[in-house]
Amino acid sequence: MRASTPVSPPERRHDRAPAPDGRMGTREGGGVVVGITIRRFGEGVGADVEGVDVDRMTSDPAVPAIVLEALEDNGVLVFRGLHLDPEVQVAFCQRLGEVDTSSGHHPVAGIYLITLDTSKNPSADYLRATFEWHIDGCTPSADEFPQMATVLTALAIADHGGETEFASTYAAYEGLSDEEKARFARIRVVHSLEASQRMVTPDPTTRQLAAWRHQPSKEHPLVWTHRSGRRSLVLGASTDHVVGMDATSGRALLDDLLGRATAPERVYRHEWSVGDTVIWDNRGLLHRAAPYDPDSPREMLRTTVLGDEPIQ
Repeated sequence: MRASTPVSPPERRHDRAPAPDGRMGTREGGGVVVGITIRRFGEGVGADVEGVDVDRMTSDPAVPAIVLEALEDNGVLVFRGLHLDPEVQVAFCQRLGEVDTSSGHHPVAGIYLITLDTSKNPSADYLRATFEWHIDGCTPSADEFPQMATVLTALAIADHGGETEFASTYAAYEGLSDEEKARFARIRVVHSLEASQRMVTPDPTTRQLAAWRHQPSKEHPLVWTHRSGRRSLVLGASTDHVVGMDATSGRALLDDLLGRATAPERVYRHEWSVGDTVIWDNRGLLHRAAPYDPDSPREMLRTTVLGDEPIQ
């Protein structure tokens, strides 16, 4: 498993206006503003972003396109030590797309407070399910699409645990054999909140079970064909069962694919420092938090950029 230190990082530098070679950046009064460098973490998922400060996040007209392009290329982008204010984080995300402003146990609309402290977040018990690999938005309450991207900023970190891990579901699909690609194109999977919650609460109370089942289950294809033409696998804790397959065989298939997708060499683990900001492509990645003590001071500010692409 790769930690947060880049290994032999190739660089991609964005220091001009859009050009035929695909490089992007900003110009001001005819001059070139200090460039933005995307420093990849080896051959897998993830990259550091250098040259973007708090001011550029909210004012530089070229930054949104650069970030979205780099997100498509790398899956996870790390901005180290920015110490974003909640209002700035939301403003930045609004430049990328529509932001989820539903209640988040925080005074700033567009911020959701990630903590296991139930006095600060009454829904904290549900967050324990984030210790398992998952894709956000596979079991929406209505017909919402999965989130496009998620941004986290670290306010406080755990003494032990609490890292966030990422694995590419694009790479998981690309690693399949041709025979598997053809076979899996026909498979559909039911996702449910109950499936993800049972992983951390295997013996729920009647009240807990009723609450989980109040959230409707959703049926999705195993292979997501994106508008871009890329394909990814839809896996993770919310997978309940494979349609038309007996429970044992279906679970064995899903577990095998998840294990292959999240093999240590395919995982980027971000070891948080206070002030770090990380953004990831929710449509093409699995993620999870490493377990940490419920009494830990760990607090994260999350902003979600809503999606506009169905799983199909």
